[in-house]
Amino acid sequence: MATVLANYKIPQLAYGTFSPVRGDKDIYPYLYQMVPKEVHQYTGVIRLLQHFGWTWIGIMAVDDDYGDMFLQKMVPLLSQNSICYAFILRTPTQAFLDDYISLILKELTYDQLFLDQKVHVCFVYGAPPSMKSLRVIILVASFISLPILSKVWIVTSHWNFDSLSVQKLWDIQSFHGALSFTVRSKEPPGFQDFVHTVRPSWAKEDNFIQNFWEQAFDCLLHISSVNEDNKLLCTGEEDLESLPSTFFEMNMSGHNYNIYNAVYIMAHSLDVLLKSRSRGGRLMEAERLGFHYLKPWQFHAFLKTITFNNSMGDTVSFDENGELITGFDVVNWITFPNNSFARVKVGTLEPQAPPGRELTLNDNQIVWHRSFNQILPFSVCNDHCDPGYSRKKKEGEKFCCYDCVPCPEGQVSDKIDMDACMKCPEDQYPNKIHNQCVPKVLTYLSYEEPLGILFIILAIVFSVITTLVLGIFWMNRETPIVKANNWSLTCILLFSLLLCFLCSFLFIGRPEKMTCLLRQTTFGIIFSVALSSVLAKTMTVILVFMVTKPGSELRKWVGKGLANSVVLLGSFIQVGICIVWLSTSPPFPDTDLHSLEGEIIMECNEGSIIMLYCVLGYLGFLASVSFNIAFQARKLPNSFNEAQFITFSMLVFCSVWLSFVPTYLSTKGKYMVAVEIFSILSSSAGLLGCMFFPKCYIILLWPEMNKKERLIRKEQ
Repeated sequence: MATVLANYKIPQLAYGTFSPVRGDKDIYPYLYQMVPKEVHQYTGVIRLLQHFGWTWIGIMAVDDDYGDMFLQKMVPLLSQNSICYAFILRTPTQAFLDDYISLILKELTYDQLFLDQKVHVCFVYGAPPSMKSLRVIILVASFISLPILSKVWIVTSHWNFDSLSVQKLWDIQSFHGALSFTVRSKEPPGFQDFVHTVRPSWAKEDNFIQNFWEQAFDCLLHISSVNEDNKLLCTGEEDLESLPSTFFEMNMSGHNYNIYNAVYIMAHSLDVLLKSRSRGGRLMEAERLGFHYLKPWQFHAFLKTITFNNSMGDTVSFDENGELITGFDVVNWITFPNNSFARVKVGTLEPQAPPGRELTLNDNQIVWHRSFNQILPFSVCNDHCDPGYSRKKKEGEKFCCYDCVPCPEGQVSDKIDMDACMKCPEDQYPNKIHNQCVPKVLTYLSYEEPLGILFIILAIVFSVITTLVLGIFWMNRETPIVKANNWSLTCILLFSLLLCFLCSFLFIGRPEKMTCLLRQTTFGIIFSVALSSVLAKTMTVILVFMVTKPGSELRKWVGKGLANSVVLLGSFIQVGICIVWLSTSPPFPDTDLHSLEGEIIMECNEGSIIMLYCVLGYLGFLASVSFNIAFQARKLPNSFNEAQFITFSMLVFCSVWLSFVPTYLSTKGKYMVAVEIFSILSSSAGLLGCMFFPKCYIILLWPEMNKKERLIRKEQ
């Protein structure tokens, strides 16, 4: 009709759906739609699904051109908004029972509708005959033992409980709790009175009401010669209110309201057109009131710009596309055991609202299907991924179906269904369940913690012991055993060992600029002095033994000059290495955010690790030279057994620092510092014990051995 009437420019007002493709304004410029653009409802459905978190739904559409165009628009919208469909079912264009029986029994086309337990929401494109078709499907399914349907039906505004007469008494409980978008409507004053006064005798020349009356009340208005079913005669006074709501609804629906407004639009247009003609000049009364003088094309100028308020106060007008400017109501369908139903408004859809705010819902008013026990239904492909997990796509399945995998180390997810875990800021780390980032703790070897206190006690104890040893040697400096050990070298060695114990304090506490500069350099120089003193002692022992041989030319090398030269040379080389280190790439305070989970390590960055290894390497060189020389002289006479003590002390020293390197490299944070402090204390204690404990034992507990005559006797 639209194609034919457009040729004559006859205005057409469509109260139902009219596809935008078919209703292109270039093809149908004289068509006016009494409903908003259909795509607004699709947007409303998307917002509704997002509001309740439904991402796995079923779709039903009639198997015709309208259904095809609906799917062409709706399927991409679902995908763009991260919603998937589990199935798409096409319903026949006509609801004949035998067609459905053959379709279900032969192909089981609709088994997913009944068997997919994950799909609790179905979106139905409500164009006729969707309702009739769906009711037939449910009826036939009950005869082949398919499960009872418990779905949330979401339908478009065209959907209604319009029924065939044979469906009048069919059960409608499967549709309890359905949600639909309906064109906003109000009931005109006096409408209920009008409905209650409708009688079949009104229009004898039009048998529509009479046919409806006979089907609705299953009776005959006139005695017919053919009455095979022996039906009763209608009185004409039957009560329409007694009919099931599925067959006849007493309230005004959205479509009825559209028709009501359409009539008034034409009445207003006609009124305006007649008034405009009367202003053009004096016309005869018959001509002014004769509609046959009006041409169809004359109405369009008024229809395009018409605006008025109807009797309910609603503004009626069209937009530039000839579509009625109005919104939708979201209606919750409540069914009752007697096959009646009620529509409850639970929200609104405003197409003119900003994106994302089109839909307004009152969740507390919504009644769900009885199988859900008034608990919000879930319709997802799988359970949500809790915080601490992320979604991983299942191969071969739609993107709404996924596995939940725990977040990897160092990452968290703080929301449900996150596509990927995220890294924490550098100063934070994930908690145990990876759902929150918590601040990292600053850590360093402090004076207050047990490990720091232990090292302090050890350093003080060894420092006191070293001081006592120095005091013992000072008090017995005139005895033979002290003189035989070169008093000046002994003092240098004891002072350097005392400083070695005390330099461990530089490694405890929060790293500062000055402590970082002094830590390794002070330790390296002091240990170099100590090892140089040991080396000087070793060389002195060998030379003393060699010069005792008759005619030896080495006598001129024995004396304080050689010992002092060895100590100074050995120490200055290390000083030079440290000066180069501090001038090129000095150590500085730094933080390590990544080595230990949950901790920010306060440390001294060595600046140049190569220079650190040069310092340690040089100490190793001095120790190995002393060890080799002392080892070669270990069998000298007992009176000159200093070489044996040096051998043992260097063996301890080298063992400690050889084990230090791998242990130092394999630890992190404050324990790395603890390893170095332990190595300093243990190696210094090894030198102190191996070289001075035997001498102190003789001085304090065996004084008769500390006599020149006894030493000469042993030598002989």
